[in-house]
Amino acid sequence: MRMENCRGSIFACCMLFIALLAGGENLPTSKMKENCTYAVTIETTCTKGAETSNPVSLRFGDTKSNDILVTHLNSKHVRKVDPLSPVVLDDMPRKPFQACMVDQFQVTGRCVESPVCYLYLKLGGTDDWRPGFAQVRALEGSHHSSEYFYFRRNLPRHVWHGSDVCDKEVTPFGVKHKRKVFD
Repeated sequence: MRMENCRGSIFACCMLFIALLAGGENLPTSKMKENCTYAVTIETTCTKGAETSNPVSLRFGDTKSNDILVTHLNSKHVRKVDPLSPVVLDDMPRKPFQACMVDQFQVTGRCVESPVCYLYLKLGGTDDWRPGFAQVRALEGSHHSSEYFYFRRNLPRHVWHGSDVCDKEVTPFGVKHKRKVFD
């Protein structure tokens, strides 16, 4: 029996709806379970030895604990862009994280429900890498895009390093941020 055939009391309709839910009838899925596409832009600074060929991981999310993890960001490379203007320098995928370059990556993951407010990078291998900034643009909803996250120093290896501006509380002693702990 389908909901369209429900005629009569509200109680009977409610009971039928509960039975359909229990029976696994297909209902519209929530936005949480859908995947969204993100454009991640990362700059590598121009200092000597700033580039890396080692694997880089990315983790970002929103205040509602929607966490997107990309374990090998290097493989998601789309293109290099000119740091001074949004002109595309190449349409062919090339090696990311070269000195004085801005790289763009395309990432698919669960949809965020509020603006991206934390971003962490993790460098594997033995190279040093000095990113300048990173930004996440939500392609399905630009109002969920992030601000810029600035690094401008060598990342420690094998450790998540970044910024979290999600949970902050203003106290008489300054702004207090809650720390995220990742494995």
